[in-house]
Amino acid sequence: MSVSLVGTWIQATALSWLVFELTRSAFLLGVVAFLNSIPIFVLSLFGGVAADRLEKKRILLCTQSAFMALAFVLAVLTGMGKIEMWQIMLIVLMNGTVMAFDAPARQAVVYDLVGRERLLNAIALNYAAFNFSRIIGPVVAGILIAVIGMSGCFYLNAASFLAVIFALLLIRINGPLRNGQKGIIWYDLHEGIVFVRSHRRVLALLFITAVASLFSVSYTVLMPIFADEILNVGVRGLGALMASAGMGAVAASLMVAGKRRVGKKGKLLVSSSFVFSVSLAVFGLSRSFILSLAAAVCLGWSSITAISLINTSLQELVPDEFRGRLMSVFMSASAGFVPLGNLLAGSLSHLWGAQLTVTLSGIFCMTVFTIINLLYPGLKELQ
Repeated sequence: MSVSLVGTWIQATALSWLVFELTRSAFLLGVVAFLNSIPIFVLSLFGGVAADRLEKKRILLCTQSAFMALAFVLAVLTGMGKIEMWQIMLIVLMNGTVMAFDAPARQAVVYDLVGRERLLNAIALNYAAFNFSRIIGPVVAGILIAVIGMSGCFYLNAASFLAVIFALLLIRINGPLRNGQKGIIWYDLHEGIVFVRSHRRVLALLFITAVASLFSVSYTVLMPIFADEILNVGVRGLGALMASAGMGAVAASLMVAGKRRVGKKGKLLVSSSFVFSVSLAVFGLSRSFILSLAAAVCLGWSSITAISLINTSLQELVPDEFRGRLMSVFMSASAGFVPLGNLLAGSLSHLWGAQLTVTLSGIFCMTVFTIINLLYPGLKELQ
């Protein structure tokens, strides 16, 4: 999986450069990012139904094969010099659609593979791999674009999925096989939504995820403005800020993964949520590069700590027959809200400025998290 994640970030970096070379348009860069993300928000609930009805291993084999095929098509068209913007938009839209079915099954299958006792460790290691690849991938891509070209980067990403497919063919699922349920898809969707609405802790955890996802992207989207106009540190400073957030995220993942068991997940979740809110406000207010670096580390650490604990708690609270659908709602609340958060951050920054936008985001998160803790006091008791 780590090999594939690095390949994915290499492709994402090369694709951004390709779009910019073809169009010189910041707007179209945003459109491509939006098209790649919005299917997760719209379609992941159907991906959750599929994960509960079908064998997750087969779903993942199909989705990983589809990712490989799309990367291969992108590589061929780019290598032949035939690539056009409408083709890129179609490919990224299809890629996002595949992700809407891949993500719920991939999240839900973790429980079947490792069981309850090692669930937190496995989820944390998964986030560690993601964040490590997020740091390494773009750096490697910058070198590879110059050496093998953008089409070579796409071919490399296509080849990286072979490692995942091979691993999937070797693994065996320990949990019970649920071949599906009778009834139409709409009934299964409604049943999953009713389950979420009827469980207060599940609803609270998902609400925290949605709020954090919607407002946490503000500082990453606006990071170039902070580096250039507020902190006056330029491109190198921007890289340091991004790397600091990444290092904080990796450190949190390894810390959580190294724990055999977190006895008071609820208390750690609440504290990390508040650390995130305060760090976001501090980052928005800061005019000191050192303070901003420290705030970025805290943001990376607290966000990954919280999301790892939320993911684990949700999977421990849900019955097996609802696992895929709950993970699909979780993906909608996390990854699905990112494009909306990007749009919100850009709009508010245009009206109020980057500093006020990020600072108010931190204050808003703090207010919402406080209200959630007052409404759902049992959240702190999660074991």
